[in-house]
Amino acid sequence: MKNKPTESVMATLLLTIKQAFIVNKNPLPWLKAFTAGVCAGLPVLIGFLLGNLEYGLIAGIGGLTYLYVFNIPYAFRAKKLLFALVGLSFAMGLGTLLAPYAFLSAIAVAIIGALVTFLFGALRITGPAAIFIVLTFLMGTGMPIDPVLAPIRAGLVFLGGAFSWIMGMIGWLNNPHGPEKMAVKKVYLELASFLELVGTDELNESKQKIISSLKLAGNIMQSGYIPWRVTESYKRLNLLNEQANNIFLHIIEKMESRDQLLPIELSESIRSIAQSIDNSKSKIKIPQGDGDSANDLTIFHDLVKDTAIIASEPISVIQRKIVISKPSLRVVIGGAFDKNSIVFLNAFRYGFVLFIAAIISQSFDFERSYWVTLSCAAVLSGATIMATFHRAIQRSLGTIIGILTATSILYFQPEGYIIAIAIFFLTFLTELAIVLNYGIAALFITPNALLLAESTTKIHDISYFASARVIDVLIGSAIGLIGAFLMNRKSAASLLAHTMAKTIRSEQQFLFTLFSQEPALVKPDYSKELIKMQTNLSNLQIVYSTALGEIPRDNTKLDLLFPAIHSIEHLGYLLNSAAKYKNRPVLADSDLSKILLVFETLAKSAEQERILSKKEMPNIIGFSKIQAEVHHLQEALHKSGK
Repeated sequence: MKNKPTESVMATLLLTIKQAFIVNKNPLPWLKAFTAGVCAGLPVLIGFLLGNLEYGLIAGIGGLTYLYVFNIPYAFRAKKLLFALVGLSFAMGLGTLLAPYAFLSAIAVAIIGALVTFLFGALRITGPAAIFIVLTFLMGTGMPIDPVLAPIRAGLVFLGGAFSWIMGMIGWLNNPHGPEKMAVKKVYLELASFLELVGTDELNESKQKIISSLKLAGNIMQSGYIPWRVTESYKRLNLLNEQANNIFLHIIEKMESRDQLLPIELSESIRSIAQSIDNSKSKIKIPQGDGDSANDLTIFHDLVKDTAIIASEPISVIQRKIVISKPSLRVVIGGAFDKNSIVFLNAFRYGFVLFIAAIISQSFDFERSYWVTLSCAAVLSGATIMATFHRAIQRSLGTIIGILTATSILYFQPEGYIIAIAIFFLTFLTELAIVLNYGIAALFITPNALLLAESTTKIHDISYFASARVIDVLIGSAIGLIGAFLMNRKSAASLLAHTMAKTIRSEQQFLFTLFSQEPALVKPDYSKELIKMQTNLSNLQIVYSTALGEIPRDNTKLDLLFPAIHSIEHLGYLLNSAAKYKNRPVLADSDLSKILLVFETLAKSAEQERILSKKEMPNIIGFSKIQAEVHHLQEALHKSGK
């Protein structure tokens, strides 16, 4: 009996190692990988041809900007890439200036890591976050100490980054709304599949999938909005996205309990609309309807027909305005800058552990000590404790093999054009491998970084060089792993109850705004209650996903909470959709009081993790799904409290 805990730990460890090397089945981004290789290798080649390989290598660091390219609207991509190239340039300049001052460098790398991690989390930006900006700063501290060269080095990184910015934005010339089209097309394809499930037992299972797609498309349309330049294509896509939401809401409001399949022409029409989004020559099938009285099916026919008209008619004929509500940057940052915000806490921990790693690396006589801090930063970039374990394993094993690759290249003291070609292929392979497994990508990330950092250094003892890098990586990975485990192991789980209650209360406040007696005085689309609810919903998703990756974790409790969290998210979606309707009912004070009591009871039940008596939710005419979802949430909280 005494050996069972040990056996359990060993089984968990073996499972963790096995999971770390699972290859994901994702399509390979060939074009992005090739362009990333060009952005990293071409500046090096130009520097060599102009007679200054060192400057070319520094400019090649700016090519890391392209690694921040993702399939997001070009309006947002332009700002994101500009932020990345300015951040890389600033990091290089600051690293060069602070290279003589070890303690100040440790403070600076912690602030840079924490700040960039916070901004990426608060603004919900996909990408590598702080890792490459931290890498650039550390490379600046590892170069020959000469603070006078700070402007030149920063300028070279900026030039390399500017080239990457151009390459990242070049697709705008022939398809300025490509990402938006892709997102809306995906919504309509999934919506067509969803329609085909109406009247079957599988409808409820696919509901969350279509809701996620609608949310993603809404976020993409929002991030692609430029107030002073609303093109016809963008307007059509936005109207189509709104119509997709209206169709989905009509189904779950009026037809979810239907026991018969919908006419196949409806899903065929929706699918033809999807094909027309990125192919103007594709023929749209317009449903005819049966001409009966205004029953739910006839209304649905008209709704789909209206959508087909939006997709096919010239936008000048469609007399509709688009309304985009975007919270200000100040509001978004303010919402994440909270002691209970997981984004804020993760950013603080990231910076603190980086500071410890930098101090440790500088306290001992490590050769190129910044590799310790860099490895720590890479390990900490895992989203959860489990992901951090995976990163530590992947980083360590992948880097050891990568170091052997780099040293074998550097052993022959290659010429500049060979270095440029090697950097191109290593970056190319990194981008291909990163979608499969980080450990595979580490095989190419490490030699690439070593070539950028060490190509101009005359290395005489190649075995010492290799062993030093391996030791640095192992120490840095260990610091990151220990730091994450000590500071992060139970934080999200302890915040979950509070975050659920906070989110429910924000939904209560927004519902009150929607159905209060003075709707003319409030614009729900722009209200602070809506922004607060969206912020809390986003934070709840992050807290729950983080809690799932903590060690140890209570799987039984987290599984029981999933239906309640799913219900809270669905309720938020219904409330957000209700804000788009102009003729909302005005509830009496007595009904509003009952609703406030129901929501406060739900919040208390979630916060105190105990079962409270169920309350009757008043009916909201035309919005019965809100009432039904509140009932589902009460049931889910009762089950989780047992």
